[in-house]
Amino acid sequence: MDSGFLNLHKPLDWTSHDCVAKVRRLLHTKKVGHGGTLDPAASGVLPIALGRATRLLNFLPEAKAYRAVIRFGVTTATDDLEGAVLSSQPVPALTAAEAIAPLPNFLGTLTQVPPAYSAVQVQGRRLYDLARQGQAVTAPARTVTIHRIERVGWQSGDFPEMTLTIACGPGTYIRAIARDWGAQLGVGATLAALVRTHSSGFELADSITLEALADEIAAGSFTPVPPSTALQHLPIITLAPELARRWQQGQKIPFSIQDLGPGLSVNDIAEANAIAQIHNGQGEFLGVSAIAPGEAAGQCRLLPKMVFAPLG
Repeated sequence: MDSGFLNLHKPLDWTSHDCVAKVRRLLHTKKVGHGGTLDPAASGVLPIALGRATRLLNFLPEAKAYRAVIRFGVTTATDDLEGAVLSSQPVPALTAAEAIAPLPNFLGTLTQVPPAYSAVQVQGRRLYDLARQGQAVTAPARTVTIHRIERVGWQSGDFPEMTLTIACGPGTYIRAIARDWGAQLGVGATLAALVRTHSSGFELADSITLEALADEIAAGSFTPVPPSTALQHLPIITLAPELARRWQQGQKIPFSIQDLGPGLSVNDIAEANAIAQIHNGQGEFLGVSAIAPGEAAGQCRLLPKMVFAPLG
């Protein structure tokens, strides 16, 4: 098995850890990790890293997208249908126009309180562990960014449901959006269903099920997504053989700013927050480099952050 990535379609009722364990067994390897927990009650895209690519998970793009169903008139302990019902009051008079009204309040950068049953840590302990022990702990608020929300469906009834597509940044709890949406309407709400349609550059349409993965492995046709493809949002810097060798050895490489190519600006370098893929002259992916200001005008330095293909 080559190192790389797997765009897994996580099934319902599986934890992200369950999926990692299954992939380990299928591929007979211990080096497997995932790029962002997905709740058991949710399905969809779960990025999986294999082999040395586990060290590249932090460099994947952060954007995520979901298709969520919010059920009104019900609140639960977990903010989804997995938890105990806290309140249940039919709201058959709620219309689609009324239900969508709070949408502007959930766009942009906002403060969100994670669900009581979540993996957020308080004093070194997970909130879900504290909640299961009956300890009342207020989850620390966090700043999240929601880029887009669109209503794509509405089902009326005693407990009407609204289907939304949501594009957001990392750390956003869709369960918390459902909970807070119902609170703003004054009728209560919980998350009834969730599918992650995009995560870390991977799309649901291109994902593979565990069953299909097992079939491909058995047939000898499985090939991981190459790291350079998974990191295609990063600009590429191609190094000549001697510079590539030195970079692979962990050395800081002086480089001309004008040779950096598109996708990198002087301002990025000045703020020391630019990173790029490093390739050799044969187009082989060598790893990820930070780009820092150089000691001379027109110069920068390439600082190895993750050497994927070490020498020897």
